[in-house]
Amino acid sequence: MTPRLVRVAAAVFGAAFFAIPTHLRAQGESDKDRKGDGRRSLDIGVHGKGVSFGDSKEWTGLRFNYRDSRLVEANGVNLTLWTPYENGAGRVNGLAIGLPITGASELKGLGVGVFGFGVEHRFTGIGIGGLGMGGGGDMRGIMLAGLGMGGGGDISGISIAGLGMGGGGNLTGIAIGGLGAGMGGNLNGLFVGGLGAGAGGDVKGIGIGGLGFGAGGSLTGAAIGGLGVGAGGPAKGLLIGGLGAGLGGDFTGIGIGGLGIGAGGDITGLVIGGLGAGFGGTLKGVGIGGLGVGGSRIRGLAIGGLGVGGMDVEGGFISPIMFRVERGGRFQGVALAGYSQIKGRQEGWTIGVVNYAHDLRGAQIGLINIAKSNPKSTRVLPLFNKDFR
Repeated sequence: MTPRLVRVAAAVFGAAFFAIPTHLRAQGESDKDRKGDGRRSLDIGVHGKGVSFGDSKEWTGLRFNYRDSRLVEANGVNLTLWTPYENGAGRVNGLAIGLPITGASELKGLGVGVFGFGVEHRFTGIGIGGLGMGGGGDMRGIMLAGLGMGGGGDISGISIAGLGMGGGGNLTGIAIGGLGAGMGGNLNGLFVGGLGAGAGGDVKGIGIGGLGFGAGGSLTGAAIGGLGVGAGGPAKGLLIGGLGAGLGGDFTGIGIGGLGIGAGGDITGLVIGGLGAGFGGTLKGVGIGGLGVGGSRIRGLAIGGLGVGGMDVEGGFISPIMFRVERGGRFQGVALAGYSQIKGRQEGWTIGVVNYAHDLRGAQIGLINIAKSNPKSTRVLPLFNKDFR
C-alpha cells in the first residue's frame, strides 16, 4: 500500500466519522420528512450507487446508518444499529444487518440481527434473529429465531423458534416452536410445539404438541398430543392423544386416546380408548374401549371391557360384563357378553350368562334366557331361547 493511498483512505474515513455524529443528531430531531431535500449522509459514489454513511433516502451498494428515519429503498447491504423511527422504515432488497437490531418496511433477501429484526409489511427470504424476529404482514422463506417469531399475516416456508412461534394468518410449510406454535388461520404442512400447538382454522398435514394439539376447524393428516388432541370440525387420518382425543364432527381413520376418544359425528375406521370410546353418530368399523364403547348407531365391531351399548346396532359385540341396546332400539348380529340387555328388538344372536330381549326375533344362548315377547311358557328358558310366537 502506497503512502498516498493511506492518506486518501484516512481522509475518507475521517470525514465519515466526522459526519456520522452530525447525522445521528439530525435523525433525533422531530423533522423526519422523507420528502425533504436536506442531506443527512456522506455518500461516496455516483448516481446513488457506492458507499453511503448516514440517513440516505435511496441507495444501491453499501449503506451504513445508526437508525433510519426516511429510507425509501436500499439495494445491496443495509447495516443499522437500531430499529427505524416511526414512519422511517423503507424497502430493503439484499442484506439487512442489525448490530444489534434492524428493521424495514419490506425486506427481500437476507435479514440478520444480533438481537433480531422487524418488518412492517412483507418479508421474503432468509431471516435470522438472535432473540426474535417479526413481521406485520406475510413472511416467506426460512426464518430462525433464538426465542420467538411472529407474523401478522401468512407464513410460508420453514419457521423455527427456540421458545415459540405464531402467526395471524395461514401457515404453509414447516413450523417448530420450542414451547409452542400457533396460527390463527389454516395450517398446511408440519407443525410442532414443545408443549402445545394449534391452529384456529383447518389443518392439513402433521401436527405434534408435547402436551396437546388442537384445530379450530377440520383436521386432515396426523395429529399427536402428549396429553390430548382435538378438532372443532371433522377429521381424517391418524389421531393420538396421550390422555384423550376429541372431535366436534365426523372422523375417518385411526384414533387412539390413552383414556378415551370421542366424536360428535360419525366414526369410520378404528378407534381405541384406554377407558372408553364414544360417538354421537354412527360407528362404521372397529371401536375398542378399556371400560366401554357407546354411541347412537354401530355398524361393525365393538369391544368394551365393562360394556358396549347403542341404539341401532349391527355387527359383532364383545363385553365380559354387559351389552345393552336402549329402549326402542334394534340389534342385529352377534353379541358375546356376560349380560345382554336388549330393550328394543333383537334380530340377531346373544351369547352369555343371562340374555334379555324385549322383542326377540333372533336367538339366545346362555344359562338364563328371557324373551318378554314370547308366550308365558317360553319367556324364560335355560340354555336356549328363540321367537316362539
